[in-house]
Amino acid sequence: MASMGLNLDEQKAVERFREQVVEPSMKSLVILDFWAEWCGPCKALTPTLEKVAADYADKGVVLAKVNVDEEKFIAAQFQVRSIPTVYAMFQGQPVADLTSARSEGQLKQALDQILSQLPVQPQAADGEEDKQDIAPLIAMGEEVLASGDGERAMGIFAQIVQMDPDNAAANAGLLQAMVATGHVAEAEAALAEMPPELAGDPAIESAKAAIELAKNRPDDAALDALRKAAAERPADMDAQFEFAQAAFAAGSRDDAADTLLKMIESDPAWNEGAAKAKLLQMFEAVGLDDPWVASTRRRLSLLLFG
Repeated sequence: MASMGLNLDEQKAVERFREQVVEPSMKSLVILDFWAEWCGPCKALTPTLEKVAADYADKGVVLAKVNVDEEKFIAAQFQVRSIPTVYAMFQGQPVADLTSARSEGQLKQALDQILSQLPVQPQAADGEEDKQDIAPLIAMGEEVLASGDGERAMGIFAQIVQMDPDNAAANAGLLQAMVATGHVAEAEAALAEMPPELAGDPAIESAKAAIELAKNRPDDAALDALRKAAAERPADMDAQFEFAQAAFAAGSRDDAADTLLKMIESDPAWNEGAAKAKLLQMFEAVGLDDPWVASTRRRLSLLLFG
């Protein structure tokens, strides 16, 4: 519907029609109902149109209504002579006159015939399309985080959380990125503010484990001192354990895993299996699908089961 040569009110009417009918019809089949407040048959037909549109929503059918008293210019363009007048619209064009279909059965029969002939795209469930759009972003954030670029990952996940605040994977990714960049206190505060239904998600539980392990991150001097103590006292399980915790908190996963695996090999029952429990906590913090976790878990299995 061209807008050249139209006055301002007519241009606005065309723009409203484009937004409410033409654009949705690019993918969906739009039932376009011309009606008025004073029209008794229109009011009688409305519940039927609404029910059929709802029943066919998952097939890509939507309902749009045009009040002929408020949109006289649009009604004139469609040469509406009486109401109710009902059209089926697809890709900006009328494809069928549904005015004579007044019962639910007649409307559904007409829609079935139209849908069998046109490439109408089924409607995504509420939020499903957004989730499909967000999923690649989450994957990208996880890839960036795994590459070691925590700052960039934090920016990616922060944007995703703005788009979908209740997305557990995005929130978990943001927490993990905050831990990776040393913002442990901020991550802990963000975790505390999460609603219980979100905080209980397995992805958030994994991030929580990462926060707990990173809370006592040592500076370089302290880590060096713990490393030295562990090297000088290989039989001192407490020294080994303290170094393993500190090493993991500082980002040295391999040092932490090597130390704990040696402890398990030497004395698996020490402190009620504390070394194994700590290693499992580290697995959860990193993520069970992580390649480092998979390889370290294999090493643990060999120790335990031969």
